[in-house]
Amino acid sequence: MRQKVDAEHVRAFMRRLGQACRGSARVYLVGGASAVLEGWRASTIDIDLSIEGDEGGIFDAIPRLKEELILNVELACPSDFIPELPGWRERSPFIAREGAIDFFHYDFYAQALAKVERGHEQDLEDVHEMLRRKLVEPAKALELLAQIRPGLKRYPAVDPPTLEKAAQAAFESAL
Repeated sequence: MRQKVDAEHVRAFMRRLGQACRGSARVYLVGGASAVLEGWRASTIDIDLSIEGDEGGIFDAIPRLKEELILNVELACPSDFIPELPGWRERSPFIAREGAIDFFHYDFYAQALAKVERGHEQDLEDVHEMLRRKLVEPAKALELLAQIRPGLKRYPAVDPPTLEKAAQAAFESAL
């Protein structure tokens, strides 16, 4: 059975992944991993991440580290649920460099909009914390949603009017 993942586990995973890989990569932490590192959740059930580059065997190292550290690691990111937001890489806050791997939080605007789209209770609590901690500005989030609206047709599970209504409810209350 896998253990719950706290900030110490996330950092240990990052450190060990950096030690295990020979080449450079950019790893973006998503969801619960961001929440525990930022301190608004004590733990999460897994480390969700997105990876750019695999020159050093990063995908070979992850299964081994999952077993050694007894935790779940999933490849997941906001673009699994909504179109990529323009400028998301530039808005992705740097966390640390371990070995040749640079770790970032995936753009909090993208995370917030994907969480609004999913609409689970924990997701909406996370969005509230992002707003409270000023990681996301409500007007900018709604502006970015408007920019990706044409791309939503490539996500048949998403109903654009429902997403827009949910986003307005989530973000306009914070305006």
